[in-house]
Amino acid sequence: MKKLVATVICMILGGCMSIFSQNLPINIAHRGACAYLPEHTLPAKALAYGMEADFIEQDVVLTKDNHALVIHDIHLDTVTDVANRFPGRARDDGRYYALDFTLAEIKTLKACERFEPASGTAVFAGRFPVWKSDFRLHTLQEEIELIQGLNKSTGRNIGIYPEIKDPAWHLEQGRDISKIVLQILEEYGYKTAQDNIYLQCFDFAELKRIKNELKCELKLIQLIEEDCDVAEVASYAVGIGPWIKQIITGLDKDGMPVISDLVARAHQHKLMVHPYTFRADALPEGVCTELLLDTLFNKIGVDGIFSDFPDVSRKFIRNQVKKP
Repeated sequence: MKKLVATVICMILGGCMSIFSQNLPINIAHRGACAYLPEHTLPAKALAYGMEADFIEQDVVLTKDNHALVIHDIHLDTVTDVANRFPGRARDDGRYYALDFTLAEIKTLKACERFEPASGTAVFAGRFPVWKSDFRLHTLQEEIELIQGLNKSTGRNIGIYPEIKDPAWHLEQGRDISKIVLQILEEYGYKTAQDNIYLQCFDFAELKRIKNELKCELKLIQLIEEDCDVAEVASYAVGIGPWIKQIITGLDKDGMPVISDLVARAHQHKLMVHPYTFRADALPEGVCTELLLDTLFNKIGVDGIFSDFPDVSRKFIRNQVKKP
């Protein structure tokens, strides 16, 4: 672990400045540098910072005592030992919900590489070993303080890219997660479209509410899983976050990517496009890293990418993306 920390520090202090200011595509660390360290842990975020991500992502859910917890799902049982520590606390569906635990209880849990609850096997077999070392979950405030602290100590300006998770489900449980998250962001200086933040959500109605009812001035990104009315999205958001397979729909008879018109339509309406997720260890069938990134950046012209491998995407953006 000491060697890892030393490596991160050297990368932060010795790395080049972010190229975000050069109008090149942005490099978004998806759940941190989660290809190398367990997702949404502070070490994974520090490593992503050292790998020169332009933005670092935070998925946010609520705890029982209304703390904003950084974790990808509303459940705890795919990335922690909650089932062993609190065996009687699952709901009727057998899942362990963050909303049923206080932050103090969650802080006792050991976090690890994502695994299948039924079998205990890692989702990505070649990544950090499950249950090795000592990782913990953290709050949105703790992560913001880490990133802002590194910004101060390094002189860089890395942004944050939070996602409000399952707002409709939270409302069904009597919790307004959007209001809580927006209050935290404002407390840490994220208030306007000029601030170094994108706020994302899959819920169309909630993102409109955030814009219109909650009067949020931040840059909003509409995450999508299928095609959408980009003209309507442009009325309240600055961009879309589609699945890569919505953009590259397959391969033609010559083995070259088949490209949809989604990005072109989005750009016609002045929307940015930040697709998810680049995984060098889980590429689309028949596509190598070089071909995938070249197609996305140089042929299609996406404006950024969510990456489990922020070092790999950074290297490609720096060396092989055609300058505007």
